[in-house]
Amino acid sequence: MRKIFIYLLCCLTILFSDCYSFRGTSIPPEVSTFFVSPILLESYDVPSNLPVVMAEKLRNKIRNESRLKYTENEPDIEFQGKLTGFRVSPVAPSNNQASQSNRLEITLSIDYIDHKNIKNNWKNNFTFFQDFSSDINFLDVRDVLADKIFDQLAEDIFNRAFSNW
Repeated sequence: MRKIFIYLLCCLTILFSDCYSFRGTSIPPEVSTFFVSPILLESYDVPSNLPVVMAEKLRNKIRNESRLKYTENEPDIEFQGKLTGFRVSPVAPSNNQASQSNRLEITLSIDYIDHKNIKNNWKNNFTFFQDFSSDINFLDVRDVLADKIFDQLAEDIFNRAFSNW
């Protein structure tokens, strides 16, 4: 009985080794390529370089943390995105009702297209924010804040696509 159990365990390990990695990603073995299309702007107040930065963050995340290869020609999976929100708002008002800090919030709408299995397609909005002191000029910290937000958004998109959360 013990030998049968060990044999079954070995078979299952071999069977699932192609679609699971210890990082928690789950990518079917038939999927080997991906493409991240240029991110479009749907918010008029977004600096024009930010969609390019976000697309590159997502490309690098997938390249570095999966076995997938980047291609522009007939990819197995594709990410299409729109930057739909870019908002600065006050947070944490003090006793005199003046804000102690402000918040930059960025929202992306992502379409995940699986050209191998259309049942896996999805569309999702991803939002993240960073707070900064109201004493600081927003233009001085905008790019640093956006970079931190994009790191988290790339993580969230990656997890949604490859970790089934």
